[in-house]
Amino acid sequence: MEKLIITAAYDSRVSYPANHFCMPSTRENVPLIADEYVRCLNAGAAVAHLHGVRRLEDKIQEDGKKLSRLDVDGWWEMTEGIKEKADCIIQYGIAGARLDDRVPLMKLGPDMMAVAFNAHDEYFQPDKNYPPNAIYALHPLDELRDYAQATRQHGVKMELETFHTGALWNMRKLMEEGLLDERIWTTLFIGWSGGSWTPCTERGLLYLIDCLPEGVVWNVSCMDPLRHWNILAMAISMGGHVRVGYEDNPYLNPGELADSCARLVDKVVALAHMLGREIASPQEAREIIGLKAA
Repeated sequence: MEKLIITAAYDSRVSYPANHFCMPSTRENVPLIADEYVRCLNAGAAVAHLHGVRRLEDKIQEDGKKLSRLDVDGWWEMTEGIKEKADCIIQYGIAGARLDDRVPLMKLGPDMMAVAFNAHDEYFQPDKNYPPNAIYALHPLDELRDYAQATRQHGVKMELETFHTGALWNMRKLMEEGLLDERIWTTLFIGWSGGSWTPCTERGLLYLIDCLPEGVVWNVSCMDPLRHWNILAMAISMGGHVRVGYEDNPYLNPGELADSCARLVDKVVALAHMLGREIASPQEAREIIGLKAA
């Protein structure tokens, strides 16, 4: 079985606004956020999934989208703050942002960039004392083709985000057209609320895995504090890879917030060792994902 690749996703102020341990992604907080990522990497993560500095639009825009707007310089500062202190794979998130806004990020030279292969329809309100945060955008085939071409042009590998099986249909279509690399990396999102939801159950995960094209390397993100660790244990035991962090689930146990994102990495490392799975270093992760050596 391949060694386990752990992705750390620090950001959570959109998905879990009540988590007071998580700092908002502002320019002022960039050095502190970078240091938190370094702690996650030192704990065993190989991939840093960044959200960088951005703001969420407050209403649906004229193009029918409600997404994040990006501060490119803030992303650069966060990236450099991490790379100065730790070896890792840099993966840029915010897959819901507009392609035109993300091309400048590609020029910063990340290893990977998240691209949603299905419509974004996410609705975050885990605490009813806070208003919901919602993200809406279609990602039609023509946009996915443009992403495939743009990421190739800039030497960035796509992380294909799969929230339901429609994303896998799009994946197969672009494979047929020769637009995807042979070594495809996808993240399966389980339990993310909204119209793109797949239930956070063992059957839900198995169904996505069974629908994957042959040879695709899969990673799992689970946004359900009650089922999170069960689903990740299942993914680890089946040979998949996992993502942890404040964005997905900030709880070490139900109701117990982790006072550092690195403690969530610590827990998944311990879980992997219990299940007999070794942890991949950044260089080993590059080989598994199909990235060039650092």
